Amino acid sequence: MKTILIVDDQPGIRLLLKEVFSKEGYQTFTAGSGKEALELVQEVCPDLVLLDMKIPGMDGIEILKRLKKNKPSVHVIMMTAYGELDLIKESMNWGAERYFTKPFDVFEVRDAVNGLLQQ
Repeated sequence: MKTILIVDDQPGIRLLLKEVFSKEGYQTFTAGSGKEALELVQEVCPDLVLLDMKIPGMDGIEILKRLKKNKPSVHVIMMTAYGELDLIKESMNWGAERYFTKPFDVFEVRDAVNGLLQQ
């Protein structure tokens, strides 16, 4: 069973995405902070991480760098409410494969996740 980690400081987004991907048959975990996310990565070794760009305490780029350092093969999709092109470009340089701007179409995110995990 493929595993997904959802990292976002907004509980509603975590709940929505957890519900969507659980129904798709994935084992899903959620984290509301960078520290929690990095701890979960060590415990559950996710196949894919949905990562918010702006998280209090540790931004998404820093989390992405640490993720890729510890688990280079993990798929990462960034989420941002801001659409900052410089941060999006930087995240792609660090190994993120896709990004979505909030509010996103949950079906598009689902299709992107399914596509990456079925490669």
